[in-house]
Amino acid sequence: MGTQEKQLYYLSDLKDYKVDSSYADVRNWSVKDSALRNIGIVKNLLVNKQTERVVYLDVEVDSSIIDAKHDPYGGPANSPIREFINEDGQNHVILPIGLVDINRDEQYVFTESIDHTTFAETKRIKPNTPIERDYETAVLDSYARRPRQTAMAVDLDRERLEKIKRRDNIGEYRNQDEETIKTDDDKFDWFDAENESAKSLDDTEEIRDESNFYRRSEFNDSKFRQKRT
Repeated sequence: MGTQEKQLYYLSDLKDYKVDSSYADVRNWSVKDSALRNIGIVKNLLVNKQTERVVYLDVEVDSSIIDAKHDPYGGPANSPIREFINEDGQNHVILPIGLVDINRDEQYVFTESIDHTTFAETKRIKPNTPIERDYETAVLDSYARRPRQTAMAVDLDRERLEKIKRRDNIGEYRNQDEETIKTDDDKFDWFDAENESAKSLDDTEEIRDESNFYRRSEFNDSKFRQKRT
């Protein structure tokens, strides 16, 4: 992985930051795949400090992921990321927040688009590893794959997940496209800062580029917003 300026921070390392009260704090919640099979536990949150958003869940994977012993998949065809293998001690993956839904009653998050095999084929990292753009790109490419299922399996999964969403009244933002993702003038930040040290998005062109990257649909955090009654 190339050496780049640090863009992402683990929330646990930002002592002056906390999860905003309008968002679900999913740390220590279980993570389930498209078939509701256990994937792991959310151990931390990854923050893009410049855009003031949480963009990834840091997931400690279940032993079944490691035992699968799949070679990592991800990255462009000409990228050396494909040459990497998962090693002992690498038991974490990052999961974009826009790819998951929430079951608040039972306190777990789940993804409709990623199955157990895809998670097992994703490049893992050791806990608290600095996250670089090469790794982000590899993971996003890996998750972009869709599992091949029979028509019957797809129907069964869809029916089961629809029941869950109806029961928990979630998924109301499912049809939002990238244009509806909140802008910098309409913020619902994941966390409050006790100090105001974060840079403005207008400070540098580099920061504006970061803002554009994290406006992709994979980082739409609207499903984590608490419903107002």
